[in-house]
Amino acid sequence: MSSRRKQNETQQRPAEREEAGVVDDEPQVRAAGGVVWRETVVADEHGHSRPGVEIVLVHRPRYDDWSFPKGKLDKGETFEQAAVREVAEETGLVCDLGPELPSTTYLDSKGRSKLVRYWSMRVVAVEPWQANDEIDDRRWATLDDARGALTYAHDRLLLERLRGQLG
Repeated sequence: MSSRRKQNETQQRPAEREEAGVVDDEPQVRAAGGVVWRETVVADEHGHSRPGVEIVLVHRPRYDDWSFPKGKLDKGETFEQAAVREVAEETGLVCDLGPELPSTTYLDSKGRSKLVRYWSMRVVAVEPWQANDEIDDRRWATLDDARGALTYAHDRLLLERLRGQLG
């Protein structure tokens, strides 16, 4: 990397660096996931219908949080492969990758640096799924309902980025 590019990246604000996928050091934990969406029809309070979008959310009982499906990379696995695998394992939804969304970086509950890369995803098949110790619930939610249900601010930012992509 050129010193000029590195200097420009280090001068970016944290949010810009996160959006650009820039991390200062190699993350100790690498993970990937998806923001799975589908087109639907929603009704307003007057009974009028309009096109809408729903998003898949998952509930993790260990943390009692609502988030997007994601998980750690297996040895030798790419971020893209991990994203598709984790979404299928956590939701039973087999998906195609769409555009990459902004990555998130943070310290996990063990104090390790963690990088999570996300993609917009569309369902291509459904597999059997059963609630388990890791994910005890999954649900489709409208964009507005998802915004209210998501536990973490970085997930709400991802949702807004997807909303912008969808128009």
